[in-house]
Amino acid sequence: MRFDITCRDEKTAARTGVLHLPHGKVITPVFMPVGTNGTVKALTTDNLKEIGFEIILSNTYHLYLRPGEEVIKKAGGLHRFINWDRNILTDSGGFQVFSLSALRKIKQEGAYFQSHIDGAKHFLSPEKAVTIQASLGSDIQMQLDYCSHWGASRKEAEKALDITSDWLGRAINTWKDVTSDGVYKGCLFSIVQGNFFQDLRKKSAEVCASSDTPGIAIGGLSVGEPKELFYETLAYTSALLPEEKPRYVMGIGTPEYILYAIEYGIDMFDCVLLTREARNGRVYTNNGPISLKRSENRLDFSPIDKECSCKVCSEYSRAYLRHLFKTKEILYSMLASYHNLHFINNLITNCRNAIAENRFLEYKREFLSKYNGEYYD
Repeated sequence: MRFDITCRDEKTAARTGVLHLPHGKVITPVFMPVGTNGTVKALTTDNLKEIGFEIILSNTYHLYLRPGEEVIKKAGGLHRFINWDRNILTDSGGFQVFSLSALRKIKQEGAYFQSHIDGAKHFLSPEKAVTIQASLGSDIQMQLDYCSHWGASRKEAEKALDITSDWLGRAINTWKDVTSDGVYKGCLFSIVQGNFFQDLRKKSAEVCASSDTPGIAIGGLSVGEPKELFYETLAYTSALLPEEKPRYVMGIGTPEYILYAIEYGIDMFDCVLLTREARNGRVYTNNGPISLKRSENRLDFSPIDKECSCKVCSEYSRAYLRHLFKTKEILYSMLASYHNLHFINNLITNCRNAIAENRFLEYKREFLSKYNGEYYD
């Protein structure tokens, strides 16, 4: 993998770049739609290409459980299985194991957990996470990590960090093995943990930087902490990372969080929020999110957003979309999800243009003042 920085904003750490990956280039900053089970819910791969996405995310934990490695291997890898010829990043499954607090036990050797599907017992080690992702054919794979929860004690955060650091070394050794023959060309990203303790964040960032993985992710954020603490921890952590490496914040999708992440020099982000909220009646506009299911939209024949150029806003009204939602028509989820992903991709495109023109802060200020009437320096 190669990462070229193409533009830098003069007033912030924001930058644009190009990731060169096995299935083509990816322009950054970039939002990655989440296809947990090998599909971005309610959308086809043609829809995603039409919007302009060059990379999506899938999840190792879910694909490992169902349909299983054997099925995907026989299909010729995940790209062929899901009919996607562009890039795929796979999460190691660490966050899913973290979220199964009642169904898992984490030890130095790895994570023992029960399937949320049938209760069957499984074991996931950092080595196994790498080999599974290699069998999927991931263009970018993530190390297995231990994410401590918001409000965790320092002792718990230290334990999680020590395990994550140990797992990184083991993951790197396995990754070197699986790429040694040159057949599998996917790259491995390390993950910064440390909860919300700055010295632990610094220690973790130093471990990740010294490991020299092709990219570095920031984990353990957007897990329920106050917004101000998110911004503070993200800014602090991002500044510790090597300039030449792509930086990825895991699990953020709101326009506010994305804009601040870009300002702090983050290149990549993902979240299920955009499609999940779409399916539940919430869509994004330049004047802020709206709830389509509200009665005020019953006779509103205007588009979701008059400023949006997506095909949904060109062809359908709020009233019709509300009708589809109320009648539980499948088409509703397809159209609303398409719009939300188009909205966020357009936001990212505008950010890239603003960075290239050295006016990122101005664009951020203009967008947020209109979007939510707020602006935080």
